[in-house]
Amino acid sequence: MSVPYETAAYEPRDSPESPQGHLARLLGRALNSFELPDATTGRLDRALAHDGSLHSAHHSEGLHRETYRHTWLLADGSALTLWELVHNTAPGSEPQHEVYADEEELRAATARLPLPPDAPDFELPVTIQLSPVPAPRYAYAGAGSADHARRLLRRAENADRPGADTAALLATASGHQITQAFGRPCRAGRAGLGFSLYEHAFLLRDGEEISLWEVEHTATPDGRHMCEVYISEDAAREAMERRAARIS
Repeated sequence: MSVPYETAAYEPRDSPESPQGHLARLLGRALNSFELPDATTGRLDRALAHDGSLHSAHHSEGLHRETYRHTWLLADGSALTLWELVHNTAPGSEPQHEVYADEEELRAATARLPLPPDAPDFELPVTIQLSPVPAPRYAYAGAGSADHARRLLRRAENADRPGADTAALLATASGHQITQAFGRPCRAGRAGLGFSLYEHAFLLRDGEEISLWEVEHTATPDGRHMCEVYISEDAAREAMERRAARIS
């Protein structure tokens, strides 16, 4: 009865299929969602994946009660669970939804329901299937990553440098690493020209990794040092080729 984790890697945060979308629907239908601690819902704001499964059920004489376990995978690798109680024991027999952060609170709420103690009950084993979370590509430095991204974009002089959307995304960077990229050389061009290519890798708070590619060179009319930044390695290397051909 377990549903594998649904990854959020390609879902917008407000999508019904995202972990945040599942949370919004759960809180929206629960009558007591306002009782959840702010710290709990705050931790779920950046969840990476969600798993939901039926945990137990109780049926008798037209009355029923089900409990569901909702678990979210967080960016730090930990998991957080909320328990949903669904029953039709209120006047009018309309289904009622309640949510609890603690399993003991769930048991206390379940015990208050007017269901016969001898009603048939069953409980399912809980199996949570975690989708593999790729290990980060680098050993990121955590200090000043957003400031590093801002400085990198500020010193870029090329007109086609990454724009405001990339800058906003990198404002959430929680780690970064710089490595010099080697590989295929660009054409030599004029004697004395210098080209260097660097990858600036960033780890975002939601676990996503993105890179910017910095070209440092002296392929300018007066030989001064210039910095350009591109969104991909191919774009950076093509720019190096163009600069070398223009100055040769």
